[in-house]
Amino acid sequence: MPDRDASDFQERFYASSDGLKLYARDYWPEDATGAVGRLPVICLPGLTRNTRDFHPLALLLSRDTLMPRRVIALDSRGRGNSAWDENKANYNLAIEAGDVIAACAALGIERAIFIGTSRGGLILHLIAVTRPDLLDAVILNDIGPVIEAEGLARIRDYLNSGRRPADWYEANAMLKEIHGAAFTALEEQDWREMAHALYRDVDGKPVADFDAAIAEALKSVDFTQPLPDLWVQFESLNRLPLMLIRGENSSLLSKATANEMARRHPGLVLHTAPEQGHAPLLHLGSIPAAIQAFLAGCR
Repeated sequence: MPDRDASDFQERFYASSDGLKLYARDYWPEDATGAVGRLPVICLPGLTRNTRDFHPLALLLSRDTLMPRRVIALDSRGRGNSAWDENKANYNLAIEAGDVIAACAALGIERAIFIGTSRGGLILHLIAVTRPDLLDAVILNDIGPVIEAEGLARIRDYLNSGRRPADWYEANAMLKEIHGAAFTALEEQDWREMAHALYRDVDGKPVADFDAAIAEALKSVDFTQPLPDLWVQFESLNRLPLMLIRGENSSLLSKATANEMARRHPGLVLHTAPEQGHAPLLHLGSIPAAIQAFLAGCR
């Protein structure tokens, strides 16, 4: 399966504050005048993921016949088409939040609606404190102020297992072996699309599309100690329209944390993704309609 058709979006490159070359996909409605007056949607991927995760959703939102919006998906440093950082310590939330701010400046975005999957949602917690003027509404995909240690340890283990698929058939099989129990909603085509979102095609073979140092850093996490939480930063989201998507089988975001988020943010829209784990694929099942309904209430 080839990469997504680049005619669906504009490829944009920009510089971080420390000069790293970073990448974004920019999806415009076919009739750009149809999006005039509507804020764009900016999508931030998970720990080792990239812009390809958002492609089906970006097409859906940018081509919506009633309320089309410009959609921008970002590759964080060290992932996808963004440059790898020689200083591996720079793969941290604060630096990556700064990269999002740099993207907004480079792309002329003064205010937007943000979708953050997993690590992307953690970055939005920081931006809510450091640059609240950028945020008009937020959708968090299976992430909150508290991360379940067991779920994070599982991510650490499979990212650092050393297993590398020899071909695309094996890539699909590996993903089903690792995630199949949590993602019973997925069909064969969904697994193939997930593989091509996670891996880059190099001479017909799948290659992990991120700097291995990002996964390596998880080895230093001390899981015998409580993980730090972001409840203080979460409070800065209280003034915003907020949607939380939680995978029914999520190992990273507990029901208890989701319920506490709803208690602290009475206006929070909570949507559960049936038969999906961490993190839900946003273009499947009832999720797209829920996102569209949420966006209909935004500027």
